[in-house]
Amino acid sequence: MAVPDTFKQLAQKHAFKMTDASQLDTDQVVEADVVIVGTGAGGGVTAEVLTNAGLNVVLIEEGGLNTSDNFNMDEAQAYADLYQESAGRATKDGAISIFQGRTVGGTTVVNWTSSFRTPDQTLAHWATEFGVQGFTSAEMAPWFTQMEERLKVEKWAIEPNANNQVLRNGCEAKQWSWDVIPRNVSGCWNIGYCGMGCPTNAKQSMLVTTIPAALQKGARLFYRTRAHRILFSEHKAEAVECHALKADGVTPSGVKLRIKAPHIVLAGGAINSPALLLRSDAPDPHDRIGKRTTIHPVTASVATMPNKVEAFYGAPQSIYSDEFQWRNGAKGDMGFKLEVPPVHPGMGSQILGFHGDRLADTMKTFPHLQATIALLRDGFHEQSPGGNVELDHAGQPILDYSISDYMWQAVRKSYRVMAEIQFEAGAERVYPLHHDARYYTDLKSCLAAIDKLPLELHRTRLMTAHLMGGCTMGNNPENSVVNSDGRFHWAENLWVIDGSVFPTSIGANPQLSIYGMALKQATALAKRLEGASLLSANPLFMKPSV
Repeated sequence: MAVPDTFKQLAQKHAFKMTDASQLDTDQVVEADVVIVGTGAGGGVTAEVLTNAGLNVVLIEEGGLNTSDNFNMDEAQAYADLYQESAGRATKDGAISIFQGRTVGGTTVVNWTSSFRTPDQTLAHWATEFGVQGFTSAEMAPWFTQMEERLKVEKWAIEPNANNQVLRNGCEAKQWSWDVIPRNVSGCWNIGYCGMGCPTNAKQSMLVTTIPAALQKGARLFYRTRAHRILFSEHKAEAVECHALKADGVTPSGVKLRIKAPHIVLAGGAINSPALLLRSDAPDPHDRIGKRTTIHPVTASVATMPNKVEAFYGAPQSIYSDEFQWRNGAKGDMGFKLEVPPVHPGMGSQILGFHGDRLADTMKTFPHLQATIALLRDGFHEQSPGGNVELDHAGQPILDYSISDYMWQAVRKSYRVMAEIQFEAGAERVYPLHHDARYYTDLKSCLAAIDKLPLELHRTRLMTAHLMGGCTMGNNPENSVVNSDGRFHWAENLWVIDGSVFPTSIGANPQLSIYGMALKQATALAKRLEGASLLSANPLFMKPSV
């Protein structure tokens, strides 16, 4: 079987039009039919659809261009190069760690490949509670099918690694449901370092699929380019004003770019898309921008197993359980999805939160460590309305997110369930990830301790890699930011096509939900703009500003 070309080889073969903004020394004005801010799941799919329709597209990416040529499975380098704030992003109070991509291809480059369709319960809830139209299970099915075929999404056919086997074995012992996770991979080497960029290009991220496809059709990419604000006139977005970043990818160089287009698509994801609208003083008569940002708060439980687990090898996620996801319906007790995370030494030691001898003793048993996580499904109940995206004094986004008593109940329940699974699977000891917990050697004492843990921010270890909402969709402008097509309510030519439009969390890893929605909305936008290309006959790449 022929080895596919790398991004670098494709770029040379097809003369991709790409600009590293750190190399610019004068201000620029760029024109296009459509400008897309963000190159992740929403932006990548939208770019391919619109370029296939013959439109002249410009892609803007704040992060750098990182490819398999420099994915070396080094944790320290990967977190610095590929994640927002070097994987140090957190909520406003610092209590919840946030892992979000920041590179060409966005979070699709660093996620663990789990690809679930939006649950039927979630789509039904959006229709009844938020008036979202066109997103029933039947209406979304063909879009999901197309993206599954495009990105090679299939259930993982290889036996799970030992980390995932613990979840399967524990669920089987408890007679709880479990299933195999579909993954967007092709020719996967089963290495286990998906979170650091796939060195073999097996992961079908936007970096190796839609973005090169769009560039081959003439799209232009500007990276190390921070979208600062959208320039508005009455009922219309006129342009995106950007700041070029220096080679460090953080510091503005002083060079500015103004990218003008008759149509603008925001695809920076939850947190970044609402933040851009806030920086732009976008029309917001009902104060909805940044509201209802949901995150799937994640709890974790660590176990020491008698045999080696080596949770840093093998497909990171291949088994899941929805046993506790919908037991009491969408609006009952907060449900959660059970999965496992990969455990690498750098991030693993940081997440454990230990210090000194305690950390050293734990790391001695590192090959035997197993971790289970619970993804809490927020946004469905009045006591879990999500958080609010705000701007700090420098205009950078921060997420203000609180945990209610209703949500703490789910945290405690998830600790209990994960401990039961791990002990049933043969764990020698279990540690609920909480500041006041310790390792427990039997289930009875572990559950008794969990029931007494003080559930408070900063004492309970919480994290998330799933960010949704902040520009929620719905057909009532009083409680939403965009309509069901993704069009901004207060500007006729501004669209948001990313996970920020979800009215609630998904209740599953969200990438396939974003892919399917983006394909649907971008296709509708392409039909709307059919024949509208202004520049394809004589494309203007770039000219110095006057």
